[in-house]
Order: sequence, then structure tokens, then C-alpha cells
Amino acid sequence: MGLFGRKNDTATATAQAATATAQAAPAAVSPEPAALTGDYTIDASHSTLGFVARHAMVTNVKGSFLDVTGTLHLDGSDPSRSTASLDVRMDSIDTGNADRDGHLKSADFFKTEEFPEMTFRSTEVRALGGDDYRVTGDLSILGTTKPLSIDLEFNGSAKDPFGNERVGFEGKAEILRSDWGLTWNAALETGGVLVSDKIKLNFDISAIRV
Repeated sequence: MGLFGRKNDTATATAQAATATAQAAPAAVSPEPAALTGDYTIDASHSTLGFVARHAMVTNVKGSFLDVTGTLHLDGSDPSRSTASLDVRMDSIDTGNADRDGHLKSADFFKTEEFPEMTFRSTEVRALGGDDYRVTGDLSILGTTKPLSIDLEFNGSAKDPFGNERVGFEGKAEILRSDWGLTWNAALETGGVLVSDKIKLNFDISAIRV
């Protein structure tokens, strides 16, 4: 056997020893998505459900809902079997202006005394490639239920200093508020209306494994 065809006995022994050690060692935590399969509770103190509305045709008003609860079931092996559920207290709306918040809670908009909650229940989850997903479900506002699709990006998973296993997602969607009966408006002298029909929704979700 020529020099270039001869096995290096030292290298072979080293490789065999490494293989034996690896087989004897405990399995490491899998980095694969399948390892994330399980049930999660949304951590409201580290999550945001925000919205943006066009005001007077010239600027954006931003706000959020401060009381959001919900659950996720993640299936890392088959994302289509994942589910999401959100419940939002409508009187927790916050735009940084008490008078505006009061108007939004009134009969002109959310009628929070009659309809205290907004809910979302997923009906379909699709993997779009990479870390991107589309969650479609039923959004209920003012007693009206319409489909909504949310594009989400998976931000990763981590164990926090308190031992909680966390996952994070951020996403966005757009709705026409009139589809849910939110039709109040005021005409502008210069043309157009005070509040846009199109509303942009922003999601920043942190959830803890249960």
C-alpha cells in the first residue's frame, strides 16, 4: 500500500475514542424547532399589542393595549398544528392622551362597557420559509368576527435567569376598522377624514413555556 493510501493509526484511534465519548455523553439540548414543541403562556409584561392610525390625513397616532392575555401551542415538527389565542381588555387602551382614550372607549368606537374584550383565535398556521410564519384566525370586535392574517417572525428561544423557557415573535397585520363596525369619523374642511379606516397592528410577543 502506498503512503497516500495508508491509514493513520493515531488519527483512527483518536476518532474512535471521540465517537465512544460522544455516545456515552448525555444528549445535548436540540437546537431544532422540534425541541420547542409545547404549550406557552403570553407574558404580558414583556409583550406589546400596538396599533397605528392615520390622524387628519397628515400624521400617525400610536397606541397599545396594556391588558393582553393568551396562550400558544407550538408544534416545531409540524407548524401547521400550532395554535394561538389572544384576549384583550378593551378598556386597557392607551394612546398617551386620556381624553382620546376616553373617546375610544365610548359608544363612538369600542363601546367597552358593552363589549369589554377583543379576541383572536387561530384557524391556520403556515410556515413561509426561514423564521417567517403566517397565522390566520378569527378576530372578534364589537360582536363581529372576521378573518385576520398576521405575518410573524420567530425571534428565537432562550432560558431566562429565573429558569423560564421563552420564545419570542414579532409581527404585523392591517385591518379596515369599518369591517368590524368601527365607522365613526369626522370630515375635514380640506378634504378627507379625521381618522383613517386602515389600522396597522404590531405584535411583539414573549411567551413562557408551561
